[in-house]
Amino acid sequence: MPKSRIRKKADFTPPPAAKQATSIKLTNRSWVAPVMLALFAIGLAWIVVFYVTDGSLPIQSLSNWNIVVGFGFIAGGFGVSTQWK
Repeated sequence: MPKSRIRKKADFTPPPAAKQATSIKLTNRSWVAPVMLALFAIGLAWIVVFYVTDGSLPIQSLSNWNIVVGFGFIAGGFGVSTQWK
């Protein structure tokens, strides 16, 4: 019985380098780390001040909602951290 021919797959050829270089956009994101750390610190300080002063500071009229504000700053820090590369 005759033997069948072996089919060879075509080798992968990457696209030209000129097209890849134009599609890469470099941005300066040096602002991300300081803003992220500042939001974390503000949120933590807000919550600590609220507990240390028995709820009279930072904003007395918010009462227990001050905790939500502190965690909001911390959540904002995590949101900014998604931009870090």
